[in-house]
Amino acid sequence: MQIHVVSSGETLSAVAARYGLAPALLAGINGVRPDAQLVVGQTLVVRSPAVVHTVAPGDTVYAIARRYGTDVRALYRNNVTLAAQRVLRPGEPVVVSFADDARIGAIGANGYAYPFVGAPLLDTALPYLSALTPFTYGIGREGTLLPLDDGALLSAAARYRCAALMHLSSLTEDGSFSNDRSSRVLNDMALQDALIRDVIETMREKDYTGLDVDFEFVFPQERELYAAFVRTLRERLNPLGYPVLVALAPKTRADQPGLLYEAHDYALLGAAANAVLLMTYEWGYTYGPPMAVAPLPQVRAVLDYAVRVIDRGKILLGVPLYGYDWPLPYVRGETRADSISPVYAVELALRHRADILYDETARAPYFYYTDQTGRQHAVWFEDARSMDAKLRLAAEYDLRGVGYWSLMRDMPQNWTLLHALYDVGSLL
Repeated sequence: MQIHVVSSGETLSAVAARYGLAPALLAGINGVRPDAQLVVGQTLVVRSPAVVHTVAPGDTVYAIARRYGTDVRALYRNNVTLAAQRVLRPGEPVVVSFADDARIGAIGANGYAYPFVGAPLLDTALPYLSALTPFTYGIGREGTLLPLDDGALLSAAARYRCAALMHLSSLTEDGSFSNDRSSRVLNDMALQDALIRDVIETMREKDYTGLDVDFEFVFPQERELYAAFVRTLRERLNPLGYPVLVALAPKTRADQPGLLYEAHDYALLGAAANAVLLMTYEWGYTYGPPMAVAPLPQVRAVLDYAVRVIDRGKILLGVPLYGYDWPLPYVRGETRADSISPVYAVELALRHRADILYDETARAPYFYYTDQTGRQHAVWFEDARSMDAKLRLAAEYDLRGVGYWSLMRDMPQNWTLLHALYDVGSLL
């Protein structure tokens, strides 16, 4: 597997010829159209197919899988847009196997999605994942479980043989995290017991396979109470066959100040749960100054701290599937960035004839453009290079796996990379 960075004047056909590939194959590997225009600085993942089937009239994915002694999920993983397109087109190449399969390890992979996720996005991602986590079951005013319309997501997960994790958070009816709601649960043992019983009933009813806990902005004085709650969840759920995962804010030291960090005690929560997700993203965020969402040095700093106090085999690395577009100049407290997909970021660069640059320190792509009103913008996002750098950290640090936030944004290249680098197996 190689990553090609587009130079001035290059076309998809020219890049394909350079690597001895048919243009349609290179396009399929990257989830772009064969006639797509390229942008200077754009990345293309290059893989070498070993066996390629050319679709004939009447072919189905199932028939092709039987013909070559493989399974449908393997074909979906080899062809990133295949599951989402539904119908095979005569003459279309379908990769049956690759000649450059040299994976660096085995990991689990989880992805988060809201119930309103588009079906094509979900169908593209699910063949590559160990688990899907619908977002989210929050906490109501009385400390009870808020409902979630997760039926379609759970059906999709089952269709692709993905496990499903129930997501329990301190989100309220208006979609914001509430430390008042979490505080009620952490301090009222009767209420806590009722909530846990409701969680268990929901998991049984909907055939969830584990629980993902995400209480954010917990009051600092409730640090031990939060860890005790997660430990209680594990003690209650593990005998029933349900592992417990807990999400952690990205800390680099135990005494890191700030409401987001102080009650997330890595040592206590790491011991209390079966696994943890490090939320290693949002350095670049909606109201912050333009910068990479997950700069590699900052991600490494969190990992370096986490592996000192948590068993590496419990850790999932959080990976962002999005970027931001900031209007300039940035004014603290006023400027608001728009969240965008990596695919849309490249489209923006193409539309405004902007070259994509790459920050070698942050290991992230970015560019500038001027909109129709004359206002300049800065865009930071993810591409094959930045994702490759982050995904390789799972092997370098011997982690349990990765967790994608979120499946709501389009990035076919990520799935091609994940499949090229790892055997994706069970998560928990």
